Amino acid sequence: MDEDTLHTGPVAALSAVLDLPEPVAGAGDALPPLWHWLYFLNWPVRSELGPDGHPLYGHFLPPVPARQRMWAGGRCEITEPLRLGRPTERVSSLSAVTVKHGRTGEMLFVTERREFRQDGRIRLVEEQDIVYRSGRSKGRHPEVLDETNPPESDAQWRLPYHPDTRLLFRFSALTANTHRIHYDAPYCREEEGYPAPVVHGPLLALLMLELPRLHAPTRQIRAHSYRLRHPVFTGEHFALHGTPSGDGARLSVATHRRAQHATSEVIFA
Repeated sequence: MDEDTLHTGPVAALSAVLDLPEPVAGAGDALPPLWHWLYFLNWPVRSELGPDGHPLYGHFLPPVPARQRMWAGGRCEITEPLRLGRPTERVSSLSAVTVKHGRTGEMLFVTERREFRQDGRIRLVEEQDIVYRSGRSKGRHPEVLDETNPPESDAQWRLPYHPDTRLLFRFSALTANTHRIHYDAPYCREEEGYPAPVVHGPLLALLMLELPRLHAPTRQIRAHSYRLRHPVFTGEHFALHGTPSGDGARLSVATHRRAQHATSEVIFA
């Protein structure tokens, strides 16, 4: 169990990082979905970080040799929005652990469940799916990135984005994320096989929710699920696409290389 007050500072900071003209919420206002990732942060001492920048050991994680960590996706149910500036409790628990064996070694699938409470009521329940893979395997990624070609789309909702290392650095700082794939270009190329620093999966998930926030501002999101499929790299153009329906919307992240780097579905209250 952890406690936080949900101060307004992190929301104002992330609003600036996303180049928004003003903070999306102030004291007493509803916190946008997934913006709770700015709170309940864990800052281990530097000696407790592994070679990849992640903590060597987590609350629920047994040692996995030469691991690669991937955030695969998650789900969120919102009974009531969390309110900024109010005492908040988070109760974390292990929902599932599955061990599998792949061609590179052991794979550990971990699902962590988190309940967020304000005023004695559970307002938000979240599950995060994380994969830890033993052994290093370099995926099939482009050796040279096309930094001029934006994706094409006829989606009803559309928001273009062109990430750079400043965006990744500031988001890492706001979320206490020391994973080296987001800021260490030589490490990305030589150890992980990426052509450039990787845009955070959580940032892609959060950015997809900018579409309903901008285009359906009066609709409250009751449920949200997302899946992170393929990495996006700094320098290349991507776009957030959305197709609304009567009770929700389907969202995605696209580059000229792929139509679905990440996908999401929201259900309105």
